[in-house]
Amino acid sequence: MASATRTTAIKPTTKPTGKPAASKTAKAPAKTSGVGAARKASVSKAGKVEKVAKAGPVVAKKAASKLPVKTPVKPSRKTAVKPDASSAATTRRVIAKRDGETRIVTPEIERLEHEVVEQAVTGVVPLPVAPDATRPDFWDQACADLMRRDRILKKLIPQFGPAHLTGRGEPFVTLARSIVGQQISVKAAQAVWDRVVAICPKLSPSQFIKAGHDALAGCGLSRRKAEYILDLATHFKSGALHVDAWASMDDEAVIAELTGIRGIGRWTAEMFLMFNLLRPDVLPLDDVGLINAISVNYFSGEPVTRSEAREVAANWEPWRSVATWYMWRSLEPVPVEY
Repeated sequence: MASATRTTAIKPTTKPTGKPAASKTAKAPAKTSGVGAARKASVSKAGKVEKVAKAGPVVAKKAASKLPVKTPVKPSRKTAVKPDASSAATTRRVIAKRDGETRIVTPEIERLEHEVVEQAVTGVVPLPVAPDATRPDFWDQACADLMRRDRILKKLIPQFGPAHLTGRGEPFVTLARSIVGQQISVKAAQAVWDRVVAICPKLSPSQFIKAGHDALAGCGLSRRKAEYILDLATHFKSGALHVDAWASMDDEAVIAELTGIRGIGRWTAEMFLMFNLLRPDVLPLDDVGLINAISVNYFSGEPVTRSEAREVAANWEPWRSVATWYMWRSLEPVPVEY
């Protein structure tokens, strides 16, 4: 049983006058004999009054010292920040998924003791969409279906407004960018690709072959990745690939042909299906970002196995590419292009 909180009270020595006591903790007046008695009482949470003791001043003082002392609570330095409606439309950035909500940081939010003060998203997070970007013809239907059947996507999809998956029409460029992005962050991949474009502005297989291995490695590519891109360029230039037939081939047939090229595994082939052929139902289970997003959004950040991710994604069919794209956006709002 929890002990009652004790405070001191004094039994009046005179008749009540109807006036409120000046203080509940006032000390009892000492008797003229010098022996005086202090009367103590503690009030329990149930409202019962217990007599403590009749004793001399020394004993009463010791009894009072045993009363619990409330330690003042130190106010938190983390303060809530109100959204700035005037700047939110252009400065919002989603940084994490916490407690079922996407979190954002605005310029007005301060860093206190190296901690980011966050606030929940209250509207659409604008994402850049190229003026000439083609919206996949299945996108709107896919979003409607996913929002109807999945509670997480129902909240997530509206946060990104009209943004959608976009890709490039050049198969070689898409595959080359996918190789560059293998096992590195989106930011690092973009930096390397920018340097590649500087030495191969036409982005043609012939130009990559002419640039050579050392020049590509000098852009920040590992020596192995440079070899992979050159092998890819050779396949395209020789006509060994059925590039014109890929649009009519099913997903697994395209994956089988692409994985026959050095440096192109299943993940890279799946990125090609999503970003070049714009296939609507691709589930790249080898993608770390997708697994992390499923963990954060559906399992409160707990580690997720491929089997568990597949079970979650079963509810997304036949729009797993679309759901995957929004999973990526929940962790990194700015989309990567392939």
